Parts: sequence; structure tokens; C-alpha cells
Amino acid sequence: MTTPALLPLSGRRLPPLNLGASAFPHHRATLRLSEKFILLLILSAFITLCFGAFFFLPDSSKHKRFDLGLEDVLIPHVDTSKGGKNLGGFLIHGQGHDEHRHREEEERLRNKIRADHEKALEEAKEKLKKSRDEIQAEIQTEKNKVVQELKKKDSKPLPPVPLPNLIGINSGEPADPDIREKRNKVKEMMKHAWDNYRQYGWGHNELKPIARKGHSTNIFGNSQMGATIVDALDTLYIMGLHDEFREGQEWIDKNLDFSVNSEVSVFEVNIRFIGGLLAAYYLSGQEVFKIKAVQLAGKLLPAFNTPTGIPWAMVNLKSGVGRNWGWASAGSSILAEFGTLHMEFVHLSYLTGDPVYYNKVMHIRKLLQKMDRPNGLYPNYLNPRTGRWGQHHTSVGGLGDSFYEYLLKAWLMSDKMDTEARKMYDDAIEAIEKHLIRKSNGGLTFIGEWKNGHLERKMGHLTCFAGGMFALGADGSRDDKAGHYLQLGAEIAHTCHESYDRTTLKLGPEAFKFDGGVEAVAVRQNEKYYILRPEVIETYWYMWRFTHDPKYRQWGWEAAQAIDKYCRVSGGFSGVKDVYSSSPTYDDVQQSFFLAETLKYLYLLFSNDDLLPLDNWVFNTEAHPLPVLHLANTTLSGNPAYR
Repeated sequence: MTTPALLPLSGRRLPPLNLGASAFPHHRATLRLSEKFILLLILSAFITLCFGAFFFLPDSSKHKRFDLGLEDVLIPHVDTSKGGKNLGGFLIHGQGHDEHRHREEEERLRNKIRADHEKALEEAKEKLKKSRDEIQAEIQTEKNKVVQELKKKDSKPLPPVPLPNLIGINSGEPADPDIREKRNKVKEMMKHAWDNYRQYGWGHNELKPIARKGHSTNIFGNSQMGATIVDALDTLYIMGLHDEFREGQEWIDKNLDFSVNSEVSVFEVNIRFIGGLLAAYYLSGQEVFKIKAVQLAGKLLPAFNTPTGIPWAMVNLKSGVGRNWGWASAGSSILAEFGTLHMEFVHLSYLTGDPVYYNKVMHIRKLLQKMDRPNGLYPNYLNPRTGRWGQHHTSVGGLGDSFYEYLLKAWLMSDKMDTEARKMYDDAIEAIEKHLIRKSNGGLTFIGEWKNGHLERKMGHLTCFAGGMFALGADGSRDDKAGHYLQLGAEIAHTCHESYDRTTLKLGPEAFKFDGGVEAVAVRQNEKYYILRPEVIETYWYMWRFTHDPKYRQWGWEAAQAIDKYCRVSGGFSGVKDVYSSSPTYDDVQQSFFLAETLKYLYLLFSNDDLLPLDNWVFNTEAHPLPVLHLANTTLSGNPAYR
């Protein structure tokens, strides 16, 4: 499948197929000198016209008096010989005096218009002395004032909701000095990535660390939404980088605006922005993050306006118009996209008391439960118009991966009360183990992809998250198979470590084969790149938490050293195009998920287990931690209005 228009995506998602991506052009309005004089001419003509109108229009004083705020005084008739006029025993006093007063008023108005005219000309001259940038800045300032006023009118206060019991936010310091030193090194890498983004890409979605400028892809539309800021917030917080966290918070408060004419990926915006904002809110308690998350969620809801309720892949934040990727199986929606909304949307309903978010994701679940599944497997494509599967392609890597992850995590996040989600997960994993998981001739366990009725013996870097998922879901497995799934997770971790260890740079390729004599090695040139992905390190961390086998920390440290050696540049961190080359070229992109996921999982790997303990926190597919909701059932909220 080739998708030239689709640029690198993050986390559990579509595999990137275009390594070279340029930042969006900046469209700056230009005001040429001739246009300035035309503007001045029109302004002068208008004022002159107003001034002349008082001379050429009929004398209105003969028809209607100017109302000067003074009332004619009615007095009893005394003497009609002094210029008064007798009207039924009363007289209107001083008509000659009134005419004189009218002339004075007209003269006063003429003088005022003349003064206003001269003042307007002076202001116009002053404007013309200013540079184009100064004029643009003034215009932008006025626009911002209007936008802020509109926001004040539109913003509704959210109902107060009791926060879940939040444990393990500011801890995790290891006693072992060697582990502490490694943890501090990861923190220094985060600081390097953030500081360079702050200097060269601030407000842009991502950074080009070699060109030292902002970068974006089509998943964010054409707007500067500060994706790296939102994605990095919770990592900054748990690392204790509170000054940097406050910088990000200030930018979000003042600049993060979702009323833009921009078409974005519903999936990517949900996992990065809504997930990132919710995590920042829970960790810091700052209301601005909750408010922004709810504002954005409202902008995504129109994507669900389809005949089936399966959302479009993309939605315009301003118009609400949705559509699907052109390359996706006859206009289908993608399983890993519409199936990776549950965690964030349940928390949105919890925090707002509005069941609309919960109802949207539960509708998707109910629809999937009714559908036939070939070999018990979920195909990657579903048509939102007809409610039918697209081509029968099943993957635990790109296009499918995080759907299975969110079934398990829906159960965990509900304090293990959402047994429906757990059953769907168990059923799916049994089918995956039966049809997709195999052992290579060399003894490596891998997860292939089901395509057109046969198994493709290839595994993607994205699929490597599954080792951690199997370990996370081991407790609570059917038929006392916890040990089996923990062992399966360990085998997947080993295979993915081999994919790293068999390269020159000790960094893993995007995809690797298990055909003939080739095992855990990329064959195609366009599968040899590494774009700072987190999935292998994520699995090391989960395996460490559940086993405390020191090899996982050792493997994680090998990866951290390789990233620091081969991906670090003076302007940040960049992906590399060939992990088998001793002198690789850079792709010049510092992905936002590198700060959100890769560095966070490395930091947690070298922290004690009391930092974000898994009994209390569940990580979304972008590594944003959300608290377990200890509720009586999955529907719901600590908000009384929602019970």
C-alpha cells in the first residue's frame, strides 16, 4: 500500500510512508505601497463627502429642529409685541433666538467634522510611516481581541467533578546511583529536545532540528496547533521540569485555538491533544487543560455524523465536514482510528457530566459486536456508510493495533468493571494467537499480518507494543493463562530486541521479515528507517514492571545510548533513514511522540514503580496517563448530574 500524501504518524497508527516532509508555507498578507495610497484616497473622499453634505443638502432646520437636549419653554402669554406668537393662551418663546442658536450649532458641527477630517488624515499618514510587519501586528492584535471576547461569551463553566484519588505523581527516585544517573541522562535528553523546540519551532506542531524551523504533517491540517507542547506536557511534569511545563501551559492558555479552518485527523488529535490535555489536567489540576480538552472534543463530534455512527477519519474543525483517507479501502474508516477513542471519551463524559461522548464510543462497540468476524479476526477497514467490512486485512500493527489495546485498557480504566470490554479483548487475542502468531525457524516469536487469506511473515515496529499489552493483560486472563501471556510478552520483547541488535546502529527498523534465512531484519529500503518510535521501549517498561528482570533496563539503556549517539543533533533529535548504514542520513523531523512516549517510557524504566503505578493509572496509546475511575459501573461519572 502506498500513500504518498500521508506523512509519518505517531504511536499506534498508520506506518509513515513519506520521509521527506516540509513545513507548511507561511501565508503572509502583503500590503503594497500603491494599495496604501488607494486606502488613504478612499478614506479622504468619504470624509470630504460627509463634510460637503452639510452645504449641499436641503436646510433641515426648516423642517425639523436639531435636538440639542433642550426643551422649548412654555410660558403664559404676557405680551405679543416682543416677537412672540400667541397660541391658545401660551407662547413659544424666542423663535428668533432659536434660529441664531441653530446657526451656531451648524457651525460647531462643521468645525468638528473639519477637525475629525484632519485627525483622520494625520492618523492615516502615521499608518503609512509604519512597516508592513507593524501594520500586520496591529491587525492581528485587534483580531485577537475580538476572538477573546467571543471566547468569553461562548465559554460555559464546567460542572465541578471530584478528582479520582491520584497516586504517584511526584515520586519514583531510584536509590541505586547507577540507575539514578541513567534516569538523569534521559531527563537531559528531554531538556535538549524541548529547549530546541522552544527556540526554533515554538507554536509549530513539530521541529525540523537540522533546518532549525517548524514542521507539520497533514494529520494536523494547516494550522500551528503546538502539537509538541501538548504532547510533552505530562512528560515535563513527571520529570519535574516545572518551568518548562508552565511555559507550555501559558502558550496553551493564550494561543491554542480550535476555531480554525483546518482539516485534522480525528484519531491523532484525540490521542495527542485530548489525551495530552486530560493528562496535564489530572497531574497539575489546572482547569485550563480540562476546558481546552472539552472545547476540542466538541469540534470532533461532527465526525460521527455518518449513516452508521462510525466516525470519519478527518474533520474540519470549523465547518464540521468529515471525510476518509482516499487510499483506505473504498472510503473505509480504519479500525485503529475509530477504535481508539474510548479512554479519552469516557473521561470527557466523567469530567463534563455529558453522556454524549460515552454514548458515541459505546455505539461503536455495540455495532462491532453485531458483526461477523472472519476467523474471529477484526478486519482493518469498515465502511461508515454501509456498515460493512472493507478488504479482509487484519493487523496487530499499523491500522489495527490500538483497537485491541483500548479494549484491554477500557477494562482496566473502569477498575475492571467493564467486563464486556475484557471479553472482547480475550476473544480477539485468542483469534490473533491462533491465526497470526508464529515462531520462526530460528525460534523467534512474531506476529504476522493476515492478507487475502494468507499470513504475511512480516512484523512492524508498531506491532512491538503488543509485548507490553500481553503482559498488562495477563492478570485476569481466561483459564488461568496469566503465566502464558506474560511469557508471550517476554517472547515478543526478545524478538523486537533482536530487530534492534541486528542493525548497525542498534536501532530498530520500521518493519522486518521472517522469510527463509532472513529473520528480524528489514529487506526493503523503505522499511529500514527509524523515526524515534517508542513501541519497543514501551514493551521493555511493561516487562520491567511485571518481572523486574534487569535485562529490560539493560536493553532500554542500549536504545537510549543509540538514540543519543545517532539521532541527536545540535538542534534536537532526528530520525534516521537507514539503521543498517554506519553513516546514516537524517530525516530532519523531531516527532512530537518522541517527547510524549519514547522519553517518557525511558524515564519510567529507570524510575521506581511508585511513579504512576499501574493499579492507579492507565496510559493511552500516546503514553498519556489517565487515572482509573473507581466507579460502580462503566457508564460513569463522579458528577451527580451524570449519574
